[in-house]
Amino acid sequence: MPIKTLADHNPWRSRVKLFIGNLPYDITEPEVLELFSTYGEVVNASLVIDHFSGRSKGFAFVEMATRSEGHRAMETLNKKEYRHRQLVCNEAKPQKKGKRRR
Repeated sequence: MPIKTLADHNPWRSRVKLFIGNLPYDITEPEVLELFSTYGEVVNASLVIDHFSGRSKGFAFVEMATRSEGHRAMETLNKKEYRHRQLVCNEAKPQKKGKRRR
C-alpha cells in the first residue's frame, strides 16, 4: 500500500487554471464567473483589463476547484461561439520568470 503524504491531500494540487481567449471586449468579470460556474466551483476569475480604456483586453484566467471540473469546462467551451465570438479555452501555462515586457 503506497504511503500518503501531506502533498497528496493538498487542495492546491487538484485545482486547474484556465486561459480563456477571444472574449467580447464588453464582457464583465461577473459574466465570466457565471459562464464557468455552470461547470463547477470557480475559485477565482480574473478578467484582464486595459488600464487606459478600462475595458477588457479580450482574455481572462479562471481557476476551477478540481481538475475534472476544469477539463469539463475546457472541453465544452473551447471553440464554442459566445456572443458572436469563438472562445479559446485551454489550460494556462505557468508564467515565465524573467524580464517583463512593456
